[in-house]
Amino acid sequence: MNKKIIVAIALVVVVGAAVAGGAFWYLSKGAEHAQEADDKAGKKPAKKEEKKKEGPPKYLTVDKVIIMLKRQPGDTSTHYMSADLVITTDEKSAGQAKEHLPMLRSVAVRTLSNLPMATAQTMTIDQFAAELNKAFDAAYEHDGIEKPFSEVMIGKLIIE
Repeated sequence: MNKKIIVAIALVVVVGAAVAGGAFWYLSKGAEHAQEADDKAGKKPAKKEEKKKEGPPKYLTVDKVIIMLKRQPGDTSTHYMSADLVITTDEKSAGQAKEHLPMLRSVAVRTLSNLPMATAQTMTIDQFAAELNKAFDAAYEHDGIEKPFSEVMIGKLIIE
């Protein structure tokens, strides 16, 4: 009787690992197809840092950005997202980047609050970061000033 239980538990663990591996493969394959579709559509990949920053990178955080997600029609519950953002800069631009943290928080809230819960649940961390990087690029271009950091990354993300 005990051997049957052990074999059953081992079988459940192996099947669970196989399902998790398959899901990971499937989701990563979907990202590759999306990239191929963008390439075929003639979209240029996101520009990397145009000018070379000097020195080792510095990382600044924008802690606890709380966002209320957009409700779907008929949805009566409120959904929230909490994110900690990390921006990559260099020694020379770190001071200016620190001064821009309130603006970065505002742009992040404005960008992410447009997401419906269903969309937010299906997005990957890289997709959130890409959306925020596009929004920051647009905000700095609109203001006509140079962006004092190279990219934004997600340090923590909670969707409820």
